[in-house]
Amino acid sequence: MKPMALLALVLACATSVLAEPRHPLDPLSTHEYWEVFDIMKASGKLGPASRYSAVSLQEPPKAEVLAWTAGKTFRREAKVVVRQEGRTFEGVVDVAGKRLTSWKERTGVKANLTFTELSDAGDLVQDDPEWQAAMRKRGIKDFETLECFGSPAGYFGTAEEQAHRLERITCDERRGDSTPWGRPVEGVVVVYDLDAKKVLRVIDTGAVPVPPAGSGDYDAEAIGPERDIPSPIRVEQPAGPGFRVDGHEVSWQNWRFHVRVEPRVGLVLSLVRVMDGGKARSVLYQGSLSEIFVPYMDPSEGWLHATYIDAGDYGNAEGLLKPLERGTDCPSGAVYLDALIADERARPEPRPRSACLFERESGDIAWRHTDGPDAVVSRPRRDLVVRSVAVLGNYDYVLDWVFLQDGSFKVVVGATGVVAVKGVAARTAADTPGGTGDPYGRYVAPHTVAINHDHFFSYRLDFDVDGTSNSFERDLFVKKRTPEGNLRRSLWAVESKIAHTERDGMVDVMEHSEALLRVVNPAVRGPLGYPVSYELRPGHGASMLLDADDWPRRRAGFADHMLWVTPERDDERYAAGDYVTMSQGGDGLPKWTSANRPIEKTDIVVWYTFGMHHAPRAEDWPIMPTLWHELEIRPYDFFARNPALDLPRPR
Repeated sequence: MKPMALLALVLACATSVLAEPRHPLDPLSTHEYWEVFDIMKASGKLGPASRYSAVSLQEPPKAEVLAWTAGKTFRREAKVVVRQEGRTFEGVVDVAGKRLTSWKERTGVKANLTFTELSDAGDLVQDDPEWQAAMRKRGIKDFETLECFGSPAGYFGTAEEQAHRLERITCDERRGDSTPWGRPVEGVVVVYDLDAKKVLRVIDTGAVPVPPAGSGDYDAEAIGPERDIPSPIRVEQPAGPGFRVDGHEVSWQNWRFHVRVEPRVGLVLSLVRVMDGGKARSVLYQGSLSEIFVPYMDPSEGWLHATYIDAGDYGNAEGLLKPLERGTDCPSGAVYLDALIADERARPEPRPRSACLFERESGDIAWRHTDGPDAVVSRPRRDLVVRSVAVLGNYDYVLDWVFLQDGSFKVVVGATGVVAVKGVAARTAADTPGGTGDPYGRYVAPHTVAINHDHFFSYRLDFDVDGTSNSFERDLFVKKRTPEGNLRRSLWAVESKIAHTERDGMVDVMEHSEALLRVVNPAVRGPLGYPVSYELRPGHGASMLLDADDWPRRRAGFADHMLWVTPERDDERYAAGDYVTMSQGGDGLPKWTSANRPIEKTDIVVWYTFGMHHAPRAEDWPIMPTLWHELEIRPYDFFARNPALDLPRPR
């Protein structure tokens, strides 16, 4: 096939992602969204005030997907979450059968927030006289210069929270700035009842100066002359991409997988297999982001609620479906995947370029060896990257899956965007008592403090290493004293421990430095007699520092451990539970693992959490350089030898 014809085929396949499904795990198509819309309208379950918090694919049971072969029919179902008259309902729609098969009220939970509820915040408060008075106290008379944001209210066990579905609204002064994040109107927070559509109270903790205009700008005028790059680098693929996208199936060198983009969690990779001697061997049934927890560390009335559980709070409000910029977010030659999201009335809306795929060569070495001055053997490395970017308020998160040629792959998170700031009376840290600054943050601009905070990203990794019967093993590096008379005095050996129950599978940040963490298939032996496995190699991590009785920690209990292992259950997908908006804690992983279920020689899911403590610095302003964290997952006794030996010499 000619290069341009191959490129046209790849692009045609990639841009048809909203077409009718060909695989049980394909996302809902435009036609299917409208089918859900019509079926629900005809169901008799909706009222004039009914609104949807979510419409998403209800995946078929895992056993059905594994048994399915191309050409066979498969079930197509959608899950809907409907909010009406302060109550939350869940439904399952049989799309092909055109009927509502399940409808139940979910008591004790509050439906997740929608884009409209968060984005219309400014219109909700501006007629309130108490809010107006608070603005005028700060010298703000033209309310059209303000940009107001709704945000999740958190939960702290108060009577107000029991009776209302809340958001908190804060505002920034936009006059003189090109960004809405640099000039907070500090000390004014509106507590708003989303169901009753009214202001419950206005919190005013006292006026402080709005930070001066311009300090948060990053447009061309604010940045100044761009630096000179005398020798541009260009990466070109004249023959087109080295991968193929057929519908939602991706093939690249020895890797095969299915990819889709979902509103709540973004990229979902399924049926990840690696070719070995012409045979497709399973590694991962499914992997995706599960949850994000970002608690800020300021106890003041205007900030204590800022303890966001982002995927659950913002995911269905399109936070994880943001368009990628061609040539910058993804390089030239990248192939883009579009997505769909349902609005509050269940009408489908396109979200273009929600993910991309591209190859890269960074100059890294895949492998090399030197046997003499003229006997160098070396191979360059090439990766396949599957990327999406989540935009959750002020932060942008780059969420990558990176496939390597040696049978390894990586889960990578990059944090960038704008750090959250508050306005303060002192101009700089030097102007504070003792010159020590703010105990809960750091000055990044005049009258501007960036608040200390954490980021915890939980990933759900449903391993199927050569099949579904897997175990989790810790290989501990144990120091050994040699026998008397041996010239060596000490060494280390490996002692393996299989996790029998969920409690055995919990791993904390400080525990993995002297251990290997592996998912093993005890029933499949490699060529040298060892059970086949894949190793998890965590990078730098951070542990939870909040106390166990603190409400934010109780609500985001998945961050209590770096790693959890559970038996696979189709309905256990979100680490902090299905409903996190104003959740009361204990849901998700803490609840499931309280039964301490067996996890040996069974179908297991590994939940891995990246942890980052972020004490901001001046260099993080006005836009933070991307800070990267990664988890590498690599074969361990899975292959007979280095699977990248067959890489070609550079031409």
